[in-house]
Amino acid sequence: MIRSLALATIAAISATLPVRAQSPVQSPARQVPRLVGTARTQSAVPDALFAAAAGSGGLAEVNVSKLGLERATDPELKQFSQRMIDEHTMMNQELVNLIAQEGIRVPLGIDARAQFCAESLSGLSGEEFDKCYAKAQLVMHMDAVAAFEAEAHRGQNPNIKALAAKALPVIKEHLKTIKPIAMRYEKEKSEDQSAVRAGHNESNR
Repeated sequence: MIRSLALATIAAISATLPVRAQSPVQSPARQVPRLVGTARTQSAVPDALFAAAAGSGGLAEVNVSKLGLERATDPELKQFSQRMIDEHTMMNQELVNLIAQEGIRVPLGIDARAQFCAESLSGLSGEEFDKCYAKAQLVMHMDAVAAFEAEAHRGQNPNIKALAAKALPVIKEHLKTIKPIAMRYEKEKSEDQSAVRAGHNESNR
């Protein structure tokens, strides 16, 4: 009788234990090792590649901003365009001077993507130009922030890395300025499309 009660008690206790406790313990040799410190090492950014990208992007920025200064009808965009011409021209010159001092030879010119963007914008006018120009400026500055952040954090040449870190807050401020303008045009576009769809549905009734 006593033996039966003891066995019943052991069975009851075993039933209340978590399933995990009943699983076999994995031997140390089979355990998955902890990944410690893998995030500490990140691949370095090639300084010459950054210089080429930043130089090309800076020239493209000045080029498209001159187009904006000439064709934009939105006063905010005209003011932004002049600011971009002034500040990016200065940053471009600093980059050119530095890479010359460092002996880095990179081709500095506007790439095909930027040329296509400028050509596409040059065929527009009025509000259509303003909308597409604001969006182009937004995309260009998002790309620039990503490139300058990468160089500032993971560049190899300390002088080029320092130049990127110095320019980064300026470019981020440009992005902060153009983003709400571009978003405003996107909102207006969505509202116009909704109105067109509503009118179309009404006419089909």
